[in-house]
Amino acid sequence: MAKEKKNKILVVDDEPDNTSIFSMSLEDGGFEVDAFTDPLLALSMFKSGHKRYDYLVLDIKMPDMNGFELYEEIRKIDNKVKACFLTAFGEGYTEEFGRRFSTSTNVSFMRKPIRVDDLVKKVNKMVNT
Repeated sequence: MAKEKKNKILVVDDEPDNTSIFSMSLEDGGFEVDAFTDPLLALSMFKSGHKRYDYLVLDIKMPDMNGFELYEEIRKIDNKVKACFLTAFGEGYTEEFGRRFSTSTNVSFMRKPIRVDDLVKKVNKMVNT
């Protein structure tokens, strides 16, 4: 019997608790997950070409490189990748998200705190569209 291909998800959040919870929930939902707390390390892994991802789950506010910047760099390598941006912060990020992605169907936005079952549902929907 052939092994079913799992969609590959990249999770990047500078909070280790978040990366653990999101990863476990997505894995329980049937996804293969790589998680990083350092956006520069995640970008380095992506650039190395060892992995391609079907979907990105990116925190917006991180040190060294924010989620928007990380997504822009990853899109230079894979311009078809889809992403969900996460933030616990207010309207400024919501407005910036709207400015950057007003016409894109490849990105979505969720405000923390996030119910993990909602995240899994969103990822399922986005990878299958």
